[in-house]
Amino acid sequence: MNSAISSTAAPPAIDTLAGETMGTTWSIRLVAPHASMHALHDGVQMQLDRVVSQMSTWRDDSDLSGFNRAAAGSWVLLPEALFAVLSCALGIAEASGGAFDPTVGPLVDLWGFGPQGRRSGIPDAAELAAASAKIGWHRLALRPDSREALQPGGVQVDLSAIAKGYAVDLLAKDLRQRGIENALVEVGGELYGYGCKPDGTPWRVLVETDPDRDDEVPHILRLSGKAVATSGDRWHRYENEGREYAHTLDPRTGKPVERAPVAVTVVADDAMRADAWATALTVMGAEAGLAFARKNSLAARFVAHGEAATATPQFESYVDA
Repeated sequence: MNSAISSTAAPPAIDTLAGETMGTTWSIRLVAPHASMHALHDGVQMQLDRVVSQMSTWRDDSDLSGFNRAAAGSWVLLPEALFAVLSCALGIAEASGGAFDPTVGPLVDLWGFGPQGRRSGIPDAAELAAASAKIGWHRLALRPDSREALQPGGVQVDLSAIAKGYAVDLLAKDLRQRGIENALVEVGGELYGYGCKPDGTPWRVLVETDPDRDDEVPHILRLSGKAVATSGDRWHRYENEGREYAHTLDPRTGKPVERAPVAVTVVADDAMRADAWATALTVMGAEAGLAFARKNSLAARFVAHGEAATATPQFESYVDA
């Protein structure tokens, strides 16, 4: 007599990789039952270290630091990745009317948020004027054919508001090329999800809320081939002589953003743009930022201090019902 034994195989597990980069942490949740986690981890860290070596303002030997030191009027050959990020940054600077500006470096240092460390006291009018005179994304020029950027003199590019997003996209691309078809990639809070979990459902992430309100309903986003980034003053602010200042600087005024939103969350096709637009909309503020996002069909959500969150229809389309 013939007999058969039937069994149902357990679904593959979700593995997790994690580490540190860019002064923050990174993590990846992925479905890769036959992959070597050690090899994947080493590959991810190598990719991130390459981004740091090109785009960090905290390393004197980075390609970006080399550009910032270049002589006035010189055209500097940039690595492919750095050139791509700078090109994207300039495009968003133009589209946002300067609310996002990669030449904000002198202000970052002046307010004590850069490699030189925290300063005592607040910059005076003369210091602000001197730093602001060096700001201006329109002063930069690019030669796409030769991957060169013009250093007009005194321009200090800072890509901290876009580089983490680029790193997320880079890792997702690398994982796909390695045959990893399902993953949720995160660097410093910026995320990109593609594929799905073993049970066939999309990756889900929780949207930031106002910690001072206990009546907000949690919002969960579905990420399937989409990225999400959040900016705001919930995590980045400091106090001086009884007054709080946001770490987000407005390149147009030279000062920290007044009444910066608690959090601005943006969903986009890639994390690089989501990262940059989250910063740009934070600089604009909750009211002007929301109006801009609606006009330009950006998927964005704003959380202002003590107020109910507001979002564009495009953002709501990604919220899990």
